[in-house]
Amino acid sequence: MGGLVNTLLIIDAIIMIVLVLLQSGKSEGLSGAISGGAEQLFGKQKARGLDLVLHRGTVITGTLFFILAFLSAYVI
Repeated sequence: MGGLVNTLLIIDAIIMIVLVLLQSGKSEGLSGAISGGAEQLFGKQKARGLDLVLHRGTVITGTLFFILAFLSAYVI
């Protein structure tokens, strides 16, 4: 059982890394790093198309990673 959970954890981690790397950057340069968080928090921009799919996939794989990590610690 532990081997199965660890295998699923590794596969999920690889998928999550790929999804994060495929996402486009939200802002460029140092000024974007400072003001980018405020724009994302207070802005009315909504992701569409591929960016939305990648964002949702990242959230799902992140949640699954969290659950599998706890299961891995509990099983072993």
